[in-house]
Amino acid sequence: MDNAIRDNGNRQRKVIHVDMDAFYASVEQRDNPDLRGKPVAVGGSEARGVVAAASYEARKYGVHSAMPSVTAKRKCPDLIFVRPRFDVYKAVSLQIREIFAEYTAMIEPLSLDEAYLDVTENLKGMDIATEIALEIRAKIKAATGLNASAGISYNKFLAKMASDLNKPNGQAVITPKNGPAFVEALPVKKFHGVGPATAEKMHRLGIEMGADLKARSLDFLIEHFGKSGPYFYGIARGNDDRQIKPNRVRKSVGAEDTFMTDIHSFDPAWKGIQPLIEKVWAYCDSNEISAKTVTLKVKYANFTQITRSKTTAMPFGSLADVEEGVTPLLQAIFPVSRGIRLLGVTLSSLERRAAKYEPPQLLLFT
Repeated sequence: MDNAIRDNGNRQRKVIHVDMDAFYASVEQRDNPDLRGKPVAVGGSEARGVVAAASYEARKYGVHSAMPSVTAKRKCPDLIFVRPRFDVYKAVSLQIREIFAEYTAMIEPLSLDEAYLDVTENLKGMDIATEIALEIRAKIKAATGLNASAGISYNKFLAKMASDLNKPNGQAVITPKNGPAFVEALPVKKFHGVGPATAEKMHRLGIEMGADLKARSLDFLIEHFGKSGPYFYGIARGNDDRQIKPNRVRKSVGAEDTFMTDIHSFDPAWKGIQPLIEKVWAYCDSNEISAKTVTLKVKYANFTQITRSKTTAMPFGSLADVEEGVTPLLQAIFPVSRGIRLLGVTLSSLERRAAKYEPPQLLLFT
């Protein structure tokens, strides 16, 4: 990476994006030998269930995350559904992060199964980022039995794109010399950070490929894409100056569930929403994050949707606090004129918890 973009210390930036392969499904196949080599979907198999993750055997049939379970089963009649075990996935994720920490403190987790690492200066004193990535992937395999893929480049955008090139269980490098040409030849719909709606808008503007995006002026991109305009202008040229952000706090954390049958009264609604509250609080608690705002999401049988929020002066300090915040929001929507098909809970206004006050220990003298 001889011509890499340089950081403030005039060192070549070396960024690795590590992405676990079919993480949830791979954990299930690891822990249950009967599932190995078979198409597996993590999620609910009910009529309104949704696929949270799919094994590579299932992906061959077109099954993917966020797909309705009925559609997935239609595409792959032999698909095996497994209920998610988020406590297990969290534990494995912590194992993986401990391996990252052997190499660098500059770790930015994106989710349980992926993270950016800045190894420009690393704890091993290794000069070649590809060798670091190989070592990390080997250690993950030895410690967890799971495969990881990696992308190596001189910025976050290209490292993320590179990690998809040789999946599963592979890695790829995009060098400064090759970065701009790689982006020009890439369809914009495959750009990380360009969602379906943005891709469709780009297509309407005649922007299909990276080269088309590069041909547009900064003013044009700001006019049509607002504050994202400068970002698109940069990545179209293979440039991305975003830094790795250790201890990154998410803006929000949420969970939702679609029910097998519509809900019409408070008691079953409360029973359905309790596991969601526990899930979002478990994330905050394990990451030492506090929240001041809780939002209830309700989707009715006719697919209309409402949200109700409550913000407190002091952060929620326990599971009971969150339940106390959700209860009046949920009570207020009853009685309902139509059934409820989905409920969701989101915690936001997130921040790192302050250290707990510990009173000084008194010394006793005789």
